[in-house]
Amino acid sequence: MIASASRYCLVDSTLREGEQFAHARFTSPQRARIARALDAFGVEYLELSSPAASPQSARDLATIAGMGLRARVLTHIRCHPDDARLAVESGAQGVNMLFATSEQLRRASHGRSIAQIIEQARAVIGYLQGHAVEIRFSCEDAFRTPLEDLLAVYTAVDALGIQRVGLADTVGIATPRQVYDTVAAVRAAVRCDIEFHGHDDSGCAIANAFCALEAGATHIDVTILGIGERNGITPLGGFIARLASLDPTLVARYRLAQLAELDALIAELTGISIPFNNYITGATAFTHTAGMHAKAVLRDPSAYEVLDPAAFGRARTVAI
Repeated sequence: MIASASRYCLVDSTLREGEQFAHARFTSPQRARIARALDAFGVEYLELSSPAASPQSARDLATIAGMGLRARVLTHIRCHPDDARLAVESGAQGVNMLFATSEQLRRASHGRSIAQIIEQARAVIGYLQGHAVEIRFSCEDAFRTPLEDLLAVYTAVDALGIQRVGLADTVGIATPRQVYDTVAAVRAAVRCDIEFHGHDDSGCAIANAFCALEAGATHIDVTILGIGERNGITPLGGFIARLASLDPTLVARYRLAQLAELDALIAELTGISIPFNNYITGATAFTHTAGMHAKAVLRDPSAYEVLDPAAFGRARTVAI
């Protein structure tokens, strides 16, 4: 049972996390094209790179924020006053802010204590709340952060009245059970919404995202074809497949027939191939070759298909 299924939102990060993919070199017109395509598909949020990353990032963020899209435009920033100011000036509707909380990253990155992280978060959040933007505060490397530290940070920022907290499996180490238990613990401790961001280093990104949703998360980060840093994050198509196979009404709000176009667009712009076994859009995703399978599918496609290819503008192939 997915407690938050009726209100979950997709946060597509192709224009932020996806920009960190080794083969992503999107131009400004390409970014606008991707944004329009995702908006047409129906994702609720678009996350873009920080305006502090470069002057071009700032210009592209302002351009896309001003395109009048249905999707809300977010920008991903450090928990720093300068980044927050640039985010507000960009016209973005929301700010996704992060601060590393694991012992490993605190030691290697910024050297601050949990108390210092909370103090800085309060200051930056206070500034942002004066500018009517949606605010998410995320603990980077949440699943290598002791639970007591996570809860200390999340309860502190939740008390300030932000819209949601984020749990990031930054290094892809979390297991589905760990994700469920951690999200459930956070759900019991905060009133705001919960966002999950899962990397795929150990192959659990889709399962982890689903378990986060089961445990009470309300927002799931995805990218087209799962592109991102290293092995990337939860792929849009894979997460759609996971939900659709259980209950097609969970994804009925999206224009599913456009998924193949999205995958093809990113494959074209990054110079990669869509894997033959890719969720929904792979060349063999709906191909049946074994005799027993083919015979049964010709009689009743649901015998060996948990997804209806027609719902995604695809067709099955039965090799006889």
